[in-house]
Amino acid sequence: MTVLVPYPTLLATVTGAFRERGMPPDRAAVAAEALCHGDLTGMSTHGLVNLTRLYLPLFDSGRTDPAADMAVIADLGASVLADARKALGLWSASQAMELAAARAARYGIGMVTLRGATHIGCAGHHAARAAAHGMVGLIASNCGGQRIARPPGGREPMLGTNPLALACPAGDRPPFVLDMSTTVVPTGRVRAAARAGEEVPPGWLAADDGTPVTDPAAFDRGDGHLLWLGGAPETGAYKGFGLGLLVEVLAALVPGAATGPTSSVSQDDDIGVTALAFAPSALRSGFADDASALFGAVVGALPVDPREAVTYPGWHEGERARWRRAHGVPVPTELYEELRAVAPELREAG
Repeated sequence: MTVLVPYPTLLATVTGAFRERGMPPDRAAVAAEALCHGDLTGMSTHGLVNLTRLYLPLFDSGRTDPAADMAVIADLGASVLADARKALGLWSASQAMELAAARAARYGIGMVTLRGATHIGCAGHHAARAAAHGMVGLIASNCGGQRIARPPGGREPMLGTNPLALACPAGDRPPFVLDMSTTVVPTGRVRAAARAGEEVPPGWLAADDGTPVTDPAAFDRGDGHLLWLGGAPETGAYKGFGLGLLVEVLAALVPGAATGPTSSVSQDDDIGVTALAFAPSALRSGFADDASALFGAVVGALPVDPREAVTYPGWHEGERARWRRAHGVPVPTELYEELRAVAPELREAG
């Protein structure tokens, strides 16, 4: 069962919850948009379900500072290094991309890299902020000192899920948004299956001896560990692990944030984020038309099943968001009741 909630109501609900924890109104609104993006686009494992499970506990435990200002450490024009100082990552990652886009408009490229960040939510949301400016945006975020995924052939966890996202305008179509963990799935999908009492497919989790694990609760019990994209070494796990290390280099090694392999405690504090914005239109004419033609060719490809058109990453999410902005966002009843407990807006609406 679900409750259809107007999108502005959800934004007001989450904005209010963040303001109650001490965030300034403008920052709370930016953070709320980032969190609601998950449910708006259908990536609900990174959406409202995390408000009471992840983000409000970050405030209550002191692991995030609601009033923190990012501090610029180095500014070379096209590249900036900043300390997020435990500001809520939902806000600081968006601000990093906006600053990167502003610098790209001037220099053709802009890079803002952060240390001291907290969980940023959907990496694709922040990357897509560049696409809204007609640019290409890339977000890399490690998981701070978190250690939950093992190297192929290794017995000891060393990295987090290390998400990577890239967004590009696609003309009058939804932007191309590739938003991926470098593990087979993010932890949110495993825990969502556990809450629903469902098994996960073989290939998501494995026991210490490599045996497939289908009980999602095994992950939090420590009896099952996440696998990398590619699954086994024979099917490309080294590519997924390599991408995980690529993110660790870009997002953590560059700004000097915590790295999983050197951390003594597995905790996703001192997260590193790198936001890159490319402005091809500052360098040449015709980029927008070329991008439209590229993704137009993709959706125009001949499908195997005439009833199922060929699409690209971000297309379904964009169409889903368009419908839900107009008609409302479906929220599971149990989650709706959780939100009502912390949100005056929903209590009054109910």
